[in-house]
Amino acid sequence: MSPAAIINNAPLPTNGKKTSVVSSAKPVITPSSILPDAPSDTVPAWVQPDLSRLLRVEHLPGAFASRSVSLVDLPAGAVFARITNPTPASCAYTSVQASRDLHIELNCDLVFINHSCRPTLVFDMARWEVRVDPALKGGLNAGDELTFFYPSTEWHMAQPFDCRCQAAECRGTISGAKDMSTEVLSRYWLNAHIEEMLNEQ
Repeated sequence: MSPAAIINNAPLPTNGKKTSVVSSAKPVITPSSILPDAPSDTVPAWVQPDLSRLLRVEHLPGAFASRSVSLVDLPAGAVFARITNPTPASCAYTSVQASRDLHIELNCDLVFINHSCRPTLVFDMARWEVRVDPALKGGLNAGDELTFFYPSTEWHMAQPFDCRCQAAECRGTISGAKDMSTEVLSRYWLNAHIEEMLNEQ
């Protein structure tokens, strides 16, 4: 057994002076340790993740044609990735709305996760997580396209577009949650800032 593993309960000599023990170890900051107190309009500074084991980006010909595909199998509701390298941004076609007043650029391959009216993922901006959609039957499978429902984060979109998801429940033109009925939106997982803004309409 190494000397460091031996516990000695005897008090340390103080030579009659008051002493205090100061640890040289630096505190460890993790997403879970800062999430409860972190305001939703600030960007946490975490280490950039390696997404290459989670997804593959397919660069297809044509404008806005690239997509991302899962490399992993995960159950519904599981964490797919953490949003770890965002920077504040203005509302743009590549940005994600993180709160009422904050848009971010993802600065990683998560930007290639497209919209679908039948999404496989949710972007939970309160937790800075991308999770498998809790309503996804059978969970996420390797080879599935990675998609999320853009109005779940976006109140107003910089560039509205005609959806090409071809799902039976396709919503047509996507321009943000403010332009969709509450009846339609009630079928989707929504971020808290979107729910709050809907309640204020």
